[in-house]
Amino acid sequence: MALTRLGLQIPSFTYPDTPPDRLFEKIAAIATTAEDSGFDSVWVMDHFYQLPHGVGPETDEMLEAYTLLGGIAARTRKALLGTMVTGVTYRNPAYLAKIISTLDTVSAGRAILGIGAGWNISEHEGYGYDFPSDGERLDRLEEALQICKAMFTEDRPSFEGKHYRIVNALNNPRPLRENGPPIMIGGGGERRTLKLVAQYGDASNIFGNPEQVRHKVGVIAKHCEDIGRDPAEITKTRLGSVIIAPTAEKAAELSEEVRQRFDAPKELWADRVIAGNPDQVLEQAQALVDAGLDGLLFNTPFAYDLDSIQLLGETLRQLKFSS
Repeated sequence: MALTRLGLQIPSFTYPDTPPDRLFEKIAAIATTAEDSGFDSVWVMDHFYQLPHGVGPETDEMLEAYTLLGGIAARTRKALLGTMVTGVTYRNPAYLAKIISTLDTVSAGRAILGIGAGWNISEHEGYGYDFPSDGERLDRLEEALQICKAMFTEDRPSFEGKHYRIVNALNNPRPLRENGPPIMIGGGGERRTLKLVAQYGDASNIFGNPEQVRHKVGVIAKHCEDIGRDPAEITKTRLGSVIIAPTAEKAAELSEEVRQRFDAPKELWADRVIAGNPDQVLEQAQALVDAGLDGLLFNTPFAYDLDSIQLLGETLRQLKFSS
């Protein structure tokens, strides 16, 4: 059974006619509309600045991820909740395990640990975090995965690594689920990241067009083969953007408007963004599923339009998955 079939990521908190004192109510409405229309998971980014390449100016509003997920947990009933994804450098792993365990309690067992190596240099510099080399961040990610899993499942775990350590660490109450919240590892690096997916992950999130997705799924399968693991145990998802409208003409108009706003090359835009009427969106999404995915995660620049979220959920829940 896949961890998630359909996920909605909410990456932007800058909406028309929505001042800060009404912002959370709008976000809660987006989350509940998504849940009611067919999405089984809701995700937020773990960033401190907005992302200027594809979402909005760096100075746009950005909310702290886990505080926000706690609020969303109180308004939703069944959707799984996680970050897409937490940068390993932003929090001590033991503290992160405590945060996730608390979210699992608050949400009645709906937390997911989404985690990756981190990449945003600007945030690291602004907030005073060290930004180690790619290799060291991946080393830290592996140690963090081991620590979080231990704190989810053991009474008083200890761990001594190169970068982190815990000594008889308490984590009471532990997560509600027996083996702890599932772990989704974000990123598509074939030598290290996808190997960590095979070793430690319950889910993997990648990017790309159907051909690229098919290749990455194959890499995960090879890493699983090397360690004797069934790749079917790992939920494979892909995150991308979608623009849906009742007509193809309106969807194309909206897509071009957003593309020009970010000055994105047309070829790159076509790989990252699905746009169209419901039939067109369903066809393009199905092609991604057929490339070997167990679930799809989407964001949309028009998330503040609840009718658009409802149309998207009702469309995507018609997808056919192989398992």
